[in-house]
Amino acid sequence: MNRPRHRRYDLIAFDWDGTLFDSTMLIVRCIQNACRDVGVAAPSDEAAAYVIGLGLHDALRHAVPDLPAERVNELGLRYRHHYFASKDELVLFPGTLEMLQALKERQHFLAVATGKNRRGLDDALAHSQLADMFDATRTADETASKPHPRMLQELMAEFGVAPERTLMIGDTTHDLLLAVNAGASRVAVSYGAHDAEAFETHKPLFVAHSTRELHDWLLEHA
Repeated sequence: MNRPRHRRYDLIAFDWDGTLFDSTMLIVRCIQNACRDVGVAAPSDEAAAYVIGLGLHDALRHAVPDLPAERVNELGLRYRHHYFASKDELVLFPGTLEMLQALKERQHFLAVATGKNRRGLDDALAHSQLADMFDATRTADETASKPHPRMLQELMAEFGVAPERTLMIGDTTHDLLLAVNAGASRVAVSYGAHDAEAFETHKPLFVAHSTRELHDWLLEHA
């Protein structure tokens, strides 16, 4: 498919949780509740938020480093129980739909690159009625987890887009390092899981403090 070349980026890939979906504190709470269920000390809000963006197994290993390896799956089951019981609480950040529609009208390829599993992302896309908004999606259980570059490399290959024509947007250092490892440009948002000060090492082109700021920057620079 031929698309106009007046854009700086042909492919724009978004992280999901904390970038498009206002889910950071729910995920934190679900990790903490799962820990209490299996009888281990729950991580702090900061420690639980830090692992958002990783695949679930990696996230739980990092959030609860003292948990024996053979109990990680048990903890994961309890996390999923709490998350799916509460998923109807989740909403898009204000202005997200309008931003995506504007990018779609300008004929960017739009994608999701997320640490969620396939079931979780499909449920979230259906809940938010965004399934038709994205040209492709990748989840951590069907490719390598962030910050390995594979999920972004697969998206670039699917659309025949070079790294220099690809932009990754996320709310964590895991998202930015994914882009660095794939040779792509990156933009960070400060309203998700990680503090803005943590982004500096990975040199994002821009740090947006609201969806409105992200929308405006993308329309002018992407």
